[in-house]
Amino acid sequence: VQLVESGGGLVQAGDSLRLSCAVSGSTFSIDAMGWYRQAPGKQRELVADFTSGGGSTNYADSVKGRFTISRDNAKNTMYLQMNSLKPEDTAVYYCNAHRTVYVGYRYDYWGQGTQVTVSS
Repeated sequence: VQLVESGGGLVQAGDSLRLSCAVSGSTFSIDAMGWYRQAPGKQRELVADFTSGGGSTNYADSVKGRFTISRDNAKNTMYLQMNSLKPEDTAVYYCNAHRTVYVGYRYDYWGQGTQVTVSS
């Protein structure tokens, strides 16, 4: 599975950005996908994801109401629409896909990351 992010950039507070993640390879092996981010000096954190089976979505409290995760299965692409961006959203954003190897253990695939910088 290969994941390629795009769409990051430098914006001002209050602006919007849409990130894209193009998925290729053995997509049939994927159980769930999502977006993570890592700010300087901080641990990587979940931003939003689709639950296994894709039936519902999950968001970090800090982005609820501002970010929307979506996907286009025909294009094998996942998106993250980010509105009302804040300086604290500044981070490298990573696309993630994973498959369950056995109960309690999953294998993760990661993209190379795309930088989002929000100036005040």
